[in-house]
Amino acid sequence: MSLRLFDSATRQVRDFVPVVPGKAGIYVCGPTPQSSPHIGHVRAQVNFDVLRRWLTYGGLEVGYVRNVTDIDDKILAKSAEAGREWWAHAFLYEQEFTHAYDVLNVLRPTIEPRATGHITEMVELIERLIAAGHAYPAADGSGDVYFDVRSFPAYGSLTRQKIDDMEAAADTAPNTRKKDPRDFALWKSAKPGEPTTASWPTPWGRGRPGWHLECSAMATRYLGAEFDIHGGGLDLRFPHHENELAQSRAAGDGFARYWLHNAWVTMSGEKMSKSLGNTMTIAELTRTVRPVVLRYVLATPHYRSNIEISPESLADATTAYERIENFVHRAAERLGAPGSTEKVPSAFAAALDDDLGVPAGVAVLHDTVREGNRALAENDGAALGTALDEVRAMTAVLGLDPLDPAWSTGGAAGDARTAALDVLVRAELDARATARKERDFATADAIRDRLVAAGVVVEDTPEGARWSLEASSGR
Repeated sequence: MSLRLFDSATRQVRDFVPVVPGKAGIYVCGPTPQSSPHIGHVRAQVNFDVLRRWLTYGGLEVGYVRNVTDIDDKILAKSAEAGREWWAHAFLYEQEFTHAYDVLNVLRPTIEPRATGHITEMVELIERLIAAGHAYPAADGSGDVYFDVRSFPAYGSLTRQKIDDMEAAADTAPNTRKKDPRDFALWKSAKPGEPTTASWPTPWGRGRPGWHLECSAMATRYLGAEFDIHGGGLDLRFPHHENELAQSRAAGDGFARYWLHNAWVTMSGEKMSKSLGNTMTIAELTRTVRPVVLRYVLATPHYRSNIEISPESLADATTAYERIENFVHRAAERLGAPGSTEKVPSAFAAALDDDLGVPAGVAVLHDTVREGNRALAENDGAALGTALDEVRAMTAVLGLDPLDPAWSTGGAAGDARTAALDVLVRAELDARATARKERDFATADAIRDRLVAAGVVVEDTPEGARWSLEASSGR
């Protein structure tokens, strides 16, 4: 492949050269399932899903690991508030995250390991770090184990920070004496009042893993001591990814060759809050926005650019995606075949090879849709077939193919309502067609007026009437 990626560690765009020719190993930080997933949580998964699809399109065999941090301070606190066992609480919200990914057509990972299933690997990693002089049990005998940041000269290299400029680690337990306040916890001793099920035996006493330790252990368990890409949100660079890098390299592992970070999702203010809810959960959003449109919003900006969510941006995305969708359906009907998803235009390929330049690729996509619509108008079957093939190939890479079964059977409430609405609207359109055939234009016009009043736009085409919802109707 000629793919080049911006590596956060070197702050340079680098040629992507996989560790193992013909394969690619990706580790993306998954959820800490303490509460319902919101749009910020799922952006990373959509962005790295596009990367995965592009690598697969390029002929690589992709191993994709997305973890679940199912034991954590916040999970213990939230589960206690809810009056349920911490493991039941974590699994409840883990299922919500899985459903949210499915609704947005994010491919299932190759493996989705839970932290609680990999305590053995974590203990072994701690033992390696202690033996190498990079970790130590707390001096007070509490059973906490810390990483010695000053023992690793490269600490801070990922985020270009000097140790003396850093704040103290947030996981310092009361009355614990560290060598340096910036040392971070590899293992946390069991505390009074915590459930006994939330701790495991180790040579240092019962306790549970530190957050950073979990990912290092699980990434190397499934991808090897050195792998290709580590991804996650920009907010994870420090301390999480910095600490992962330090403990893994200190233990002698090459760890990730490339570090990729996606930017944030922001709200537009009070108007957005009132219309879609303060939480911006996927469940709330997909009550008013089609899941495929929400994916379009998340997938089409550059992964390193912030995304501003507002009613206007959602309306624009709806219009843009429906333009693609309408072309694909009309072209498939005209040709009597669905087209192919096998070959993208060279300009699209060049865009995605340039640090996953999806915005430039989307521009190629919309240009191709316009060419396809001209071919439809001119009844140019050859040009229409080429345009349909290319549009489907490009949208498949983006996870937005209108003919992908995921969008008709994704299980989202919005999709179910759309299917039901389609049946009702088509019944009205059939009645209108019958009235027009019988030259009962008063009835035909009355049917159209009813549909327009309901926010349904009717377009008469050579293949028959088509319908869509007004972008601003909110339905």
